[in-house]
Amino acid sequence: MIAGTITGPSLRVSASAEIGAAAVNVYRMIADYRNSHQRMIPPRYFRNLEVDAGGYGAGRQIRYDLRAFGTTYHARARITEPEPGRVLVETDLAKGAVTTFTVDSLGGRRSLVTISTELPIRPGVLGAIERAMTRRFLRKVYAAELARLDEQVRI
Repeated sequence: MIAGTITGPSLRVSASAEIGAAAVNVYRMIADYRNSHQRMIPPRYFRNLEVDAGGYGAGRQIRYDLRAFGTTYHARARITEPEPGRVLVETDLAKGAVTTFTVDSLGGRRSLVTISTELPIRPGVLGAIERAMTRRFLRKVYAAELARLDEQVRI
């Protein structure tokens, strides 16, 4: 989490998978929003990814549509690289959700990728329902995204 971005109750959801490619190649695909990142995101959930500024790594701004729970959410995010070559962070400019991509080398042509999101959740009963639904949804999204990443980085 980036300090100061989320106040109050929050939810953290993450998923990891071993990817059959060197960490440098995997990170390059994740960080290249102009050419490669679109190939790893599942079209069932994400559409219309556009780069507003830049295209690779830190300092970039993107916009995209996220399809969830029968509706489409139009999002804008800022990209930072707290650890260039290893950690990339997308911060939703409206909602404050923070999604982190971490790539660790497992040696040779293997790496471990973790996608983790922390987002604000309302308190109370509605928050509990939102928490359960969001956790289940994001786990499905991340499983699909990690599978596509593994498939696409090998091409």
